[in-house]
Amino acid sequence: MVPDDNTFDVVIVGFGGAGACAAIAAAERGARVLVVDRSVGGGATALSGGVVYSGGGTRYQRAVGFDDTPDNMFNYLRQEVDGAVDDQTLRTFCDVSVQQLSWLERHGARFAGSLCDYKTSFPTDRHHLYFSGNERAYPYRLSATPAPRGHRQVAKGMGSGRALYRALRRSAEGLGVQFLPLTHAEEVVMAGGRVAGLRCRTVIDVNPLLLQHYWRTTRTRDKLTNWAPTVARAFPTGAARLWRRTTDLLLGAPNVILAAGGFAFNRDMLLRYAPFFAGITPLGTQADDGSGIMLGTGVGGATGHLDRVVAWRHLCPPAAMLEGIAVGLSGERIANEDLYGATLADIMVRKFGGHGFLILDAETWKRARAQLANETSPLQRIQMSFVITAGHRKADTLSELAAQLGISPSGLAATVAAYNGAAEAGREDPAHKAPTLCRPLRCGPYYGIDISVRPSLAYFVPGMTLGGLRVDGPSGQVLDEARSPIRGLYAAGRTAVGVCSNSYVTGLALADCVFSGIRAGEHAAISSRISAKRLT
Repeated sequence: MVPDDNTFDVVIVGFGGAGACAAIAAAERGARVLVVDRSVGGGATALSGGVVYSGGGTRYQRAVGFDDTPDNMFNYLRQEVDGAVDDQTLRTFCDVSVQQLSWLERHGARFAGSLCDYKTSFPTDRHHLYFSGNERAYPYRLSATPAPRGHRQVAKGMGSGRALYRALRRSAEGLGVQFLPLTHAEEVVMAGGRVAGLRCRTVIDVNPLLLQHYWRTTRTRDKLTNWAPTVARAFPTGAARLWRRTTDLLLGAPNVILAAGGFAFNRDMLLRYAPFFAGITPLGTQADDGSGIMLGTGVGGATGHLDRVVAWRHLCPPAAMLEGIAVGLSGERIANEDLYGATLADIMVRKFGGHGFLILDAETWKRARAQLANETSPLQRIQMSFVITAGHRKADTLSELAAQLGISPSGLAATVAAYNGAAEAGREDPAHKAPTLCRPLRCGPYYGIDISVRPSLAYFVPGMTLGGLRVDGPSGQVLDEARSPIRGLYAAGRTAVGVCSNSYVTGLALADCVFSGIRAGEHAAISSRISAKRLT
């Protein structure tokens, strides 16, 4: 329903995790807030695993014996961030991490301290705290004491993201935040060198039955978008019929926050800025098409890190898979296999042309099969079941396996010999993998899995974009090309350059949504209050 009064203190574009946090933060400070969303809200957050990267001494860390500190968290994340945000912004992110996890809980989120004792990309329902990044891997472990920081919202399966979003949305609406769904933001309106409002197009006169159908089917369509995109594109939500009757809407507001996601679903932008990642399966919603970023550039906003994309090629679970070695077409080792899956994939893309193969022997293969039932969630089990049944090659010798995979037999033989020699002699692994994961590969038959970044229906590589609009560290205001803030314009989440815009580990995007959303919402509300006082 179109609001009767079109004037607000803060208007937010996008009602996902970042938008919801921004709305709550602004409303808590007395601002009149409206959120518009092209669909019905939720965004990528509702489809995510609901993991929030938090550390510095959370009560869940302490409960399982980890004495993490903000400085220790900073020392680790500084390696991941590598200058994407300035050190002061990163320090602030680490300093308020405990506080912001508690803030989420005050607004309905639920976490727990059941620690996962094996390496995994996403824990089963038995665990809600885990090492979700590179904390224990070389070279990251050299600069910071490893600590588990992946805090997963308590829920069943992959419902954690939706449970987290629902809690935030309920809290926002309870604080009086107004929500206008089925509304496309088309232009940020400027006047006198600052934001004056937002021009939109919104659906009107909706048939209740058609709207109910759309709300019900959109959730299913969005899930299919991530795991079966071809099916999702043909899924009948009735959206075309809804958008036949629209009206233009001009919203007056001195502050606009852009929280509309990234651009993983804009293939033109992906090919232009990150062509090496064209083989990913986009993760998020179809609204992650760069529209939020373009709203900012349309009024002079500068962008950064648009070439940075996270592509997840997790080797585990099962954890035994990490006992194999990952090699390129030359047979050369890609990196230590206990790296976070996206870190390994990034190295594979940038140094090995996106081609890679995981090599295991019979004993390792047997252990991995035995772990499949207990260490995987249902979705992981489906994908890994394909790998273990049909998605691999098998040969009696390494040279025969190399021929089947199309990699250098001599290169593979040399790499395996170096790996085996170090493992048997108790020396450090040539690629610095953790000693507990280094087992000689000598027992045939041998198995090879194509882990390349390439389109695949059964063993695809999901990915999302990390870059966006450049923002001011203390306020979250969008910066122009001269690095000056555009007054009244903010960006948050994947619409903005943030702590995960260089590299990504599980939970860091949601943590950045919370951090950047609160930052923008608070600053916008304070700015509105100051502006109102000046007018009076």
